[in-house]
Amino acid sequence: MSKKNDNTLVKNASFLMVAALISKIIGMLYKSPLSSTLGSNSYAMFSYAQNIYFILLMIASFSIPQAVSKIMAEKIAFKRYKDAQKVFKCALIYVSLAGGAVALLCYFGAPILVPDSMSGARLPLRMLAPTIFLSGILGVFRGYFQAYRNMMPTSLSQIIEQIFVAVMALAMSRVMISHFSGQSDVVVQSWGAAGATMGTGAGVFSALIFMLLVYQLNRRTINKRIQNDHASESSSTGDVMRNIILVVMPIVLSAFIYNVNGTINSYMYSGIDGLKGLDDHTIQTMYAEYSFYMTLINIPLTLASTAPTSMIPEVSAHYAMRDMNGAREKIDKATWLSMFISIPCSVGLAVLAGPITRLLFPRTNGVAGELMILGVITIILNGNSNISNGVLQGIGKPNIPMFHAAIALVADVIVMAVLMFVTNLGVYTIVIAMIVYAIVMCILNERAMKQYMGYKNPWRKAYLYPLLASVPMAVAAGGVYYLVYAVVHSNVISLGLGVLAGMAVYFVFYLKVSHPSDAEFAMMPGGRYLKKMAVKFRLV
Repeated sequence: MSKKNDNTLVKNASFLMVAALISKIIGMLYKSPLSSTLGSNSYAMFSYAQNIYFILLMIASFSIPQAVSKIMAEKIAFKRYKDAQKVFKCALIYVSLAGGAVALLCYFGAPILVPDSMSGARLPLRMLAPTIFLSGILGVFRGYFQAYRNMMPTSLSQIIEQIFVAVMALAMSRVMISHFSGQSDVVVQSWGAAGATMGTGAGVFSALIFMLLVYQLNRRTINKRIQNDHASESSSTGDVMRNIILVVMPIVLSAFIYNVNGTINSYMYSGIDGLKGLDDHTIQTMYAEYSFYMTLINIPLTLASTAPTSMIPEVSAHYAMRDMNGAREKIDKATWLSMFISIPCSVGLAVLAGPITRLLFPRTNGVAGELMILGVITIILNGNSNISNGVLQGIGKPNIPMFHAAIALVADVIVMAVLMFVTNLGVYTIVIAMIVYAIVMCILNERAMKQYMGYKNPWRKAYLYPLLASVPMAVAAGGVYYLVYAVVHSNVISLGLGVLAGMAVYFVFYLKVSHPSDAEFAMMPGGRYLKKMAVKFRLV
């Protein structure tokens, strides 16, 4: 690949990170008034339904963008545009069949999928059934553009999706609560949660419309590439479908196993605490606290996952051309970018966990903040394992992370069961089990990458430097927050100034410990602007 495209990975990852950050901030902000509108019990029903929906979505098509981008990128690397287009069309057929089947399972299987202690989540889960079908089609279009290393459509569609989710969830939850206000509390809570899930469907539908428009605008370019293609091998539809299934299924199964632990842990928590005599109201209240925690921690977790999303087509292309050095270079860049963001986020969230959760979720009883302090390490661990998952999938070894995820899931369940039965940690056990899961994944995937690629993690540059810069950042952020709060007694002002102080200190100390080159500055999100600031203030 040319030097012109040398930083394509970082640029694409930066696009996705910015989009993910914006969409997650929107998601976080709307969930604060949503939790107030619904109340703790109804919000717990909404969150429970969303968790099951997420698992079903993974079975149907959640990983289809990565799979499509991987297969198409391999064809595009050799300018086989006709073959790439056939992959795209066959992927649409696949997600239509798989998405339709899982959507039916979601609707008719709700009584089985949701335990009696959370029975109010069955109606909102049924409301999400059509969204599973639409999400699969949306995923194929996102994977199509990612294969061509154009992350802009995916990035913009994510923002559009989240805006519609926020607006419709807030509007429809109020409408449903108002409409059913004369009925029992359980009915009102269930329909309120169902109204909130309507926002998810509206968001996916709006994003799909946007992607269809972008695709139509690019039809001329697409057709031109296809007409000038003389390298394609004209594989049969059956062969292409078989290839898609062979690639998709391990990725889907890996993603399913990789993420199902949260749902299993939720089942075990509600079920075992119920057996121990805890009433449904208390179980739902504590689960709402866990949902608050997950809403916040998902922001940096999502940012950490954007690097492997953009990396898969890059690594696949280099690997297909037997350019191992190029593949390893892309992995190094993805790891550095992920940790550059993830480590300060995790440290900052730990220091300001209480103030942040109180600001965004006034109904919290403080448990969400404690869960945050305990669970921030998963941001770093999941960032690492997401990248290694993407690498192993990109080099044609999707079965390996799936096998590792299964081992980690067993460890997770064992830890969860033991702690639930022998301690009174309750909802805290979910976070502890998730930490154990992430550690096992990191260890096993690291060994596999070393075995198959001879890859060694850039520990000093990717992990040590951000960590060293995060220590004074934590002191500055926490110190400024508590000093300002002692004077003005405003959580918003104190948090704002604390976060700004922390960001400034992190940047300064990172420059001092890492001494980045011009090329490394260029890799940073907003690197050109940051370089100008560094020069202006004589930091480099």
